[in-house]
Amino acid sequence: MTVPNFITILRFLLVPAVVFALLRGEVDWALAGFIVAGVSDGVDGFIARHFNQRSELGAYLDPMADKLLLVSVFVVLGYMGELPLWLVIAAVSRDGLIVGGVLLSTIMGNPVAMKPLFVSKANTAVQIVLAALVLGQLAFEAEPGLLRLGLVVLSGILTAASGAAYLVAWLRHMNGDGESETFRG
Repeated sequence: MTVPNFITILRFLLVPAVVFALLRGEVDWALAGFIVAGVSDGVDGFIARHFNQRSELGAYLDPMADKLLLVSVFVVLGYMGELPLWLVIAAVSRDGLIVGGVLLSTIMGNPVAMKPLFVSKANTAVQIVLAALVLGQLAFEAEPGLLRLGLVVLSGILTAASGAAYLVAWLRHMNGDGESETFRG
């Protein structure tokens, strides 16, 4: 097992700790766990690239750990009323669409390449910033403000655009209308 894979597995273990802290109202601990997960994501990527420790397992585990944390935080923040339910449903549904498309195409013997779209990267970045902002506002008892509202709207737009782009690419791939370079959101 490579060092980056070990760090990624530790990131998986942070997810229940962050969720537990949020549900107990210990938002400062949840924020700290979220930040540690973000830093560790950068560290494992750096080690993998600069010390030739990339692996196929890591290529799958790393985005899974990121998605699990982000989706879990979104769901709990939605449950707490800190994120609108429509955004939580859209984000979770989009990820379900992607996973379902990958599984179905694999089962049908026509697997898709695992490369993220630009709109997906932008969506994930905005979701991370939104989650960190909400956690920070809760931890420091700050008012939500217009920045949060703007990020919610932008996240909703990018989530819809990303989901639509993946659906179109998947349909083209499954119909044989060109190479799909998608499906890792």
